[in-house]
Amino acid sequence: MKKPGRLLGSVSAAAFAILASSPALASGTLAGSTITNTVTVNYQVGSVAQTATSASNSFKVDRKVNVTVAETGSATTQVSPGQTAAVTTFTVTNLSNAALDFALVAAQQSGGTAAHSGTDNFDVTNVKIYVDTNNNGSYDPGTDLEVSYLDEVAADASKTVFVVADIPLSLSTGSVAGVTLTATGREGGTAGSQGAALVETTGADSANTVDTVFADGAGSSDSARDAAYSAKDDYTVLAAALTIVKSSKVISDPLNGTTNPKAIPGATIEYCISVANAAGGAGASNVAISDPLPVTVTYDSGYGIFLNGTVTSGVCNADGAAGGSYSSGTVSGTLSSVAAGATKTMRFRAVIN
Repeated sequence: MKKPGRLLGSVSAAAFAILASSPALASGTLAGSTITNTVTVNYQVGSVAQTATSASNSFKVDRKVNVTVAETGSATTQVSPGQTAAVTTFTVTNLSNAALDFALVAAQQSGGTAAHSGTDNFDVTNVKIYVDTNNNGSYDPGTDLEVSYLDEVAADASKTVFVVADIPLSLSTGSVAGVTLTATGREGGTAGSQGAALVETTGADSANTVDTVFADGAGSSDSARDAAYSAKDDYTVLAAALTIVKSSKVISDPLNGTTNPKAIPGATIEYCISVANAAGGAGASNVAISDPLPVTVTYDSGYGIFLNGTVTSGVCNADGAAGGSYSSGTVSGTLSSVAAGATKTMRFRAVIN
């Protein structure tokens, strides 16, 4: 309990009414503020008014340490296998009634359910933390500063923090990596350096000093009243799953022509490379096909190469657009894209030597 002044030195309702007229902040009155109020007693003796008597009371506002960390948005971060600098975004808010530093740690989940219901089954690499230096809400490489703590965050102020990591290459659709960002309050200290660890005050309150009280709730991986708060986000892989099939058919031979032709020397063979992308994944782009021909066949330059053709019931259709190239015994072509659930082909012909 705060020490009373002489006579009726309690904090009056009128004094609190005056305080309430100030702008309301979630953090409340700033730590270290001095609250003073004076009580006045008027009285009479024998119907004659006497000199009023007054008494004052002052005390310092203690420091309430409170912080929250929240994932920005409500969806997983969708990534591709091999992607670099994949970003998850968090907001760190200082709900304390004093400016504080906040140490930042990004930890990887090990198994179990991630933030968005998926099961964590891989780890990201090259994990780094950045602060939104230009306050635009988006990660800007080369502009946003890599940090290990937030410096001098004012009461009621928020900072946007990015956890940036690389995604391993050999992953399938639905793979999930969970990450947890924890912010731990530190003494405000000096601008440009991280303050010391906070210590909660034990024992009785003192009216003339600023005590410290931890008031934070329990985060995703920390306890209540520990001067810290944590929140989860996750990365979910959307990959392309390509299946390649190479087929051939005899178009004609020197003896039978196109009627029941056989694969004899001089016969023309049509090759078809089909690229199928499994449904439910990501589209594949710039699908480059390279097919070295054996020395027992000769490329048919008169027919050419056809790209982005289709397949019906597993059989290549005689369609597609002319393109591709032949050089040093290798037939090459690039499919512009193969959507999830789609199949595209590259066709060309060769003659048996």
